[in-house]
Amino acid sequence: MKPLSEATFKQLRDFIHEKSGIFIADSKKYLIESRLAKRIEEKKLGSYEDYLYYLLYGNSSDELIKLFDAVTTNETFFFRESQQLDVFVNHLVPSLLSSKASKELSLWSAACSTGEEPYTLSMLLMEKGHSIKNKILASDISEGALESAKRGIYNSYSIRNVPSQYLKKYFKLNGQSYELSPIIKNTVKFMNINLVDEKKMKLVSGMDIIFCRNVLIYFDDKAKKKAVSLLYDSLKPGGYLIIGMSESLHNITRALKPLVINKVVVYQRA
Repeated sequence: MKPLSEATFKQLRDFIHEKSGIFIADSKKYLIESRLAKRIEEKKLGSYEDYLYYLLYGNSSDELIKLFDAVTTNETFFFRESQQLDVFVNHLVPSLLSSKASKELSLWSAACSTGEEPYTLSMLLMEKGHSIKNKILASDISEGALESAKRGIYNSYSIRNVPSQYLKKYFKLNGQSYELSPIIKNTVKFMNINLVDEKKMKLVSGMDIIFCRNVLIYFDDKAKKKAVSLLYDSLKPGGYLIIGMSESLHNITRALKPLVINKVVVYQRA
C-alpha cells in the first residue's frame, strides 16, 4: 500500500477534527498512518484515499466508531491525580450533600476511557458510606474502550496506584489480571458520547459533578470552547467541572468560576 500522502493526511485530519473535536498535529502523521492501515486492510480497501472516500461518501456511521477507536489514546489508571480525588470526596461531595434533601448526587465521568476513573469515584464514595442510588454515568467516544470498561478486568499497570485496602476489598486476582467487584461495576452506567456532538450531549443534564480530565488537551481552542459550553449546560447551577491538573480553562470560558481548594482548581457553574 502506498504511504499516506500529505494531502490525504490533511483531509483525514480535518474529517476527524470536524467529527470529534480531536486535533491531530502534523507531527502525528505517522500515528494516523500506522493506526489506519489495519482498518484499510480489514475493509479490503486499496489505499488511504479509498478509506477517506469511504468515510466521506459511504454509509460510514459504524466506521466512525472504528475510526475513533483507532485514533484515540486510552491512557489511564485507577486513583489518577489523587489530590483532585481528595478534594472531590472530602470537600465537594459533603458540600453538595449538605444542601440536598435527597442525599443523592449525579456524577459524570466524561471521556472515561477504560473505566478506571468512574470506578475509582465509586470506590471512594462507597468507602465514605455514601449511597450510590443513582448510577455514575461514564462516557467515551471509543466503543472499544467502553467494552473494556464494562468487563472490568485490569492489568498491573492500571491498578498500580490502588491503595492496598481497596485492592483487597474490591478486586480479585485472576491469573495476571485483576477483576473488579460487581458491587462497584454495577454502580456505573456507560454510554458512547462524543463531547462535541450537541445531540448526544443534550441527553445529559442535571449533573452535580463532571470529571473531564486530560481530554481537552487533544482539542483545539474552537473544539474546547464547544465541549466546555456543552459540559456547562449539563451541570446543575452550583455544580462542579473538574479537568486535568495540568489543564486550564483560562482562555476558554468565563461562565465557570475557578475555585482553589487545597491547591486544586475546580470550576463551578454559577
